[in-house]
Amino acid sequence: ELVHRLDRETSGCVMIARKRSMLRHLHEALREGTITKTYATLVAGRWPKRLLRVTAALEKNTVRSGERVVRASEEGKASETHFRVLEHYRDATLLEAQPLTGRTHQIRVHAQVSGHAVAGDEKYGDREFNRRMRELGLRRLFLHASAIDLVLPDGRPLRVSAPLDPALTDFLEMLPR
Repeated sequence: ELVHRLDRETSGCVMIARKRSMLRHLHEALREGTITKTYATLVAGRWPKRLLRVTAALEKNTVRSGERVVRASEEGKASETHFRVLEHYRDATLLEAQPLTGRTHQIRVHAQVSGHAVAGDEKYGDREFNRRMRELGLRRLFLHASAIDLVLPDGRPLRVSAPLDPALTDFLEMLPR
C-alpha cells in the first residue's frame, strides 16, 4: 500500500508497504518526522547560500475549477523546508530540499515565496523563466525525490535513493553556467 504521495509531475522515490504492520510503522514515522525526504530541484535565479531554511505557513485553497492551490498565509499550517545549494548556473540554481513537514506543494511554494520558482512549475512558477527553460529543452517540472532515509522497526537505518531522471541530467549538462 502507498505510504505517501508525490506531486503528479515529481519523479523519484515513493514508499510502498507490503505489510500492514510496516505501513503503520511508516505512517507513525512520517507523523513523528523521523523520515527524511531529500529532493533535487532547479530554481530560477541565484539562490543565496545563506538562505538555508524557509518557514512560511501554508494554506490550501480550491479555485473555481476545482484545482487545489497552496499559498503562504499566516492562517496556514506551520511548514519548514531546508535548502542547500548544489550548483549555481547562469540563470538558475540546483538545490537540495528537505521538507521537515509534509504539506501539499511545500517545496514548490516555499521556493516561490523566496523569489526562486521551481523550473517548469506551471502552477506556482515564473512564466518567463519557464519559457527560457523550455527553449533550452526542459519538458517537465524540475523536482525529483532523490532519497528517503528512515529507521526500520528493528532499528536498522535504511536509505532508498533514485538517480535523477536522465532527461533532467541531460538538461543540466546543456544549461549555461
